[in-house]
Amino acid sequence: MSTIAVSTVSTAGASRQTKFESNRATREPVWVKRLVLGLSLSFFACFLLMPLIAVFVEALRKGVDVYWQALIDPDALSAIKLTFIAAFISVPLNLIFGVSAAWAIAKFEFRGKQLLITFIDLPFSVSPVIVGLMYVLVFGVNGWFGGLLQAWDLKIIFAIPGIVLATVFVTFPFVARELIPLMQAQGKEEEEAAIVLGANGWQTFWYVTLPNVKWGLIYGVILCNARAMGEFGAVSVVSGHIRGLTNTMPLHVEILYNEYNFAAAFAVASLLALLALVTLAIKTWVEHRAQVATSGH
Repeated sequence: MSTIAVSTVSTAGASRQTKFESNRATREPVWVKRLVLGLSLSFFACFLLMPLIAVFVEALRKGVDVYWQALIDPDALSAIKLTFIAAFISVPLNLIFGVSAAWAIAKFEFRGKQLLITFIDLPFSVSPVIVGLMYVLVFGVNGWFGGLLQAWDLKIIFAIPGIVLATVFVTFPFVARELIPLMQAQGKEEEEAAIVLGANGWQTFWYVTLPNVKWGLIYGVILCNARAMGEFGAVSVVSGHIRGLTNTMPLHVEILYNEYNFAAAFAVASLLALLALVTLAIKTWVEHRAQVATSGH
């Protein structure tokens, strides 16, 4: 009896799907599908794939030796090191803030909640160049705290702390913005059940909340790290472009290109592109794992 019922439901579902596909209002001609697909692939090839290939072609145009020498140049190594330092500091800070903010917004009601959400979205609406100017105004020599910093012999602008602060600001929303809708969609039932069973707040978060959002958390960290390594505008304002000291990889590429040292510029740019491709591969894997986990439930 149950087999007949399942068969009837399957037949009815297939019939509805066939009816949907055969309806002219929900079906496009073959030439329209091919046109849309062709335009999409052409756009991808012209504006994404070809420039990426061109970077590697130009980087290797003068040979592998020139390419390698450009990467092991002391200024290039300093830029690579500073890029990773900024990312390794800003990403964990934004991870801690993002998880805390998302948990508070999704699981609790409090005064100023909407204001906090607005502040999280602020870096999306403010130009990175303006962010850099804001830090110069606050921490520069003639800024609000410039005299105090000089008295304490502390340097933020045109130094590594300023670069880290600018990177933290522009990467501020990524983790929180990935977790907030995910936590809101999951609701509070599992956490409330854990508390009823005797779990404290930390145990509830570690054993209930975090496993449910781990793929979204990893995805947000990946996006945050990608933006941290590729940031140019805000870092350009606060760095001072001091070779070997305050240049990140994007700034080093700009300097080399402006000096018509194209081989070295494209070599460093190709390294950034490789990092981006690795990030994209990890992002794709995380999305796949998240889909598998979701379908498994």
